Amino acid sequence: MAKKKILYECQHCGFTTPKWMGKCTNCGGWDSFIELSEHQQEVIKQTKSFSSGGAKALPITEIIENEVFRFTSLDKELDMVLGGGIVPGSLTLIGGSPGVGKSTLLLKVGSNIASSGKNVLYVTGEESAGQIKLRANRLKSNQPNLYLLSEIRLEQVLVELEHRKYDFLIVDSIQTLYSEAITSAPGSVTQVRQITFDLMRIAKEKDLAIFIIGHITKEGSIAGPRVLEHMVDTVLYFEGDSSQELRILRGFKNRFGPTSEIGVFEMRSEGLISATDVASRFFNRNSQQSGSALTVVMEGSRPIILEVQALVSESHTANSKRQATGFDTNRLNMLLALLERKLEIPLSGYDVFINITGGIKITETSADLAILAAIISSFRDRAISKETIFIGEVSLVGDVREVYALDTRLKEAKMQNIAKALVPKKPLEKTVIKTYIVDEVTKLLEWF
Repeated sequence: MAKKKILYECQHCGFTTPKWMGKCTNCGGWDSFIELSEHQQEVIKQTKSFSSGGAKALPITEIIENEVFRFTSLDKELDMVLGGGIVPGSLTLIGGSPGVGKSTLLLKVGSNIASSGKNVLYVTGEESAGQIKLRANRLKSNQPNLYLLSEIRLEQVLVELEHRKYDFLIVDSIQTLYSEAITSAPGSVTQVRQITFDLMRIAKEKDLAIFIIGHITKEGSIAGPRVLEHMVDTVLYFEGDSSQELRILRGFKNRFGPTSEIGVFEMRSEGLISATDVASRFFNRNSQQSGSALTVVMEGSRPIILEVQALVSESHTANSKRQATGFDTNRLNMLLALLERKLEIPLSGYDVFINITGGIKITETSADLAILAAIISSFRDRAISKETIFIGEVSLVGDVREVYALDTRLKEAKMQNIAKALVPKKPLEKTVIKTYIVDEVTKLLEWF
């Protein structure tokens, strides 16, 4: 008699091992392994192998390029993040913290698409159809081509897709669906993997655009196996606090377009709508106080003026605090060490706090000069004019180096009536903004 093969699977990341472990070596989760049945092991083998015996290799010069067609969601910001619109046959995963507006946005988008004559199916496993109806009334999203299905069984969803021709499918959420062919509970790694594979197959076969909502863990990543993000065509994340009006939708993967664009939305009583006048939402020009400096960052092809706030206060403990919101703390420590070395500013006995307004996280280095300016402004208690912006990357040797798209940044600053700009080099195009060359950190002292 053949020995039974035992396999354990981590319910956090999908890692499998023949031996039970208290801590997952892949994701670090504790007490997350469960034993899989033989049927579940077969499902894993099927979903992990996508080979087809009839495929043959062809020279790339003989391959016919597939033309990508798109249809608009009638939401400017969402279309921008997706690269121009929704692609038929694509599978998109959208995640975010609870209450950030995922269901609200997709219900509104479904209504917009239904208003253009396309059939839209909204599958909900977390709320009843009556609850969705209440939200639709508030969002004014009642359309005859928008169909609601309160169901958690995948087989019933597939039956409905055969019953009527749909152009757009919304699944809220992937963790609530389950397949009757698998004995695992809804939301388990095996269920999520198999259901995502079935939805991907349906999307390609029926040329159906599918949006699925995914829960996130306390670490901020989408719950379920990592293969979930690899299987889908597009991964979108909602950023922002549910208590704030502005929400940011960022693309982390897109097989049909760029991933550098962001969408800015505003939460109102009628739902999430594309934010208007985005440029003035991230800084305040009315108050002029110490510890505040302006900079321009690039989010994809969109320049955004941000306000950098710094607070420097005397430390009453042996270890000074260094905290940053929206900025890399390790880079902040590097800039503080540079200030002490090059400008001889004694910050070792001071607590330093940095905040980027608007909830945006700065990932590029063009804001280094503005960070230094805000810190010096707070330390010396001298306000910086809100008509001045700081753009430049600061190196460890104290040089201020140029950044890309400088002319685009200055054009955006001109539209916001910025009069002065401290930059590492002169722009290529003429501008009415007075530019001052700052190629070394030590020259910042001339402004204070």
